[in-house]
Amino acid sequence: MTEHVIVTDDGPVRSVRMNRPEKKNALTATMYDAMAEAIETAGASGIRCVVILGAPGAFSAGNDLQDFLRFAMSGEGLSSAVIRFLYALARSERPLVAGVQGVAVGIGTTLCLHCDHVVAATDARFTTPFVSLGLVPEAASSLLAPRLMGPRRAFSLLVMGKPLDGAEAKACGLANAVVAPGEVDEEAMKAAREIAALPPEAVAISRRLMKGPPDEIVARIDDEAAEFRRRLQSPEARKAFEAFLARKK
Repeated sequence: MTEHVIVTDDGPVRSVRMNRPEKKNALTATMYDAMAEAIETAGASGIRCVVILGAPGAFSAGNDLQDFLRFAMSGEGLSSAVIRFLYALARSERPLVAGVQGVAVGIGTTLCLHCDHVVAATDARFTTPFVSLGLVPEAASSLLAPRLMGPRRAFSLLVMGKPLDGAEAKACGLANAVVAPGEVDEEAMKAAREIAALPPEAVAISRRLMKGPPDEIVARIDDEAAEFRRRLQSPEARKAFEAFLARKK
């Protein structure tokens, strides 16, 4: 485990809090592994619902830049820890709730597509800058986003990189509710407790019927990861990253 991910069980509800606020919850390989384990072990622990939370002003800024560059330069593409986390989301047998405050960049947005209930703050800002970096979407977002919000809105988000605020996220189906930033955690936990109080077998069966087998989602995760790895070696991506790193200096 890591101090950058805090896992807390409160009866049948498990909260998984990203806790690296000084880096706006940019996710490292260690954090991905810790979050994946928390989701993977929920069923065996008697947990009925998992809540993913961030910090005030930052749900997640996406991949940690140094981690990302290291795996990109090695030719691995998305790290094994990232893939493990994405598989955990896709295969979760427990309902997933997210409480999103502030920035939700890249995986901070795409993980929400796997959640059954999303509470967004009025200051939430969902963005996916993959294509602007010469890359492609991940986390099966190329499959899930068009299904959820329609192909045109998905194209705007995933390809054009247009951000969504909390109200826009609710309007397109990405979020269930929009509340003040200080109320996000409370509302997310409230929803999780409501879900956990329902008959668990009925919830599980209903959820499987609605989502279908996870195989299609896992296959899309793999397809995207392969394209992502290839794109990292492309002239477009190298040029985009050089420009990005120059701006960071």
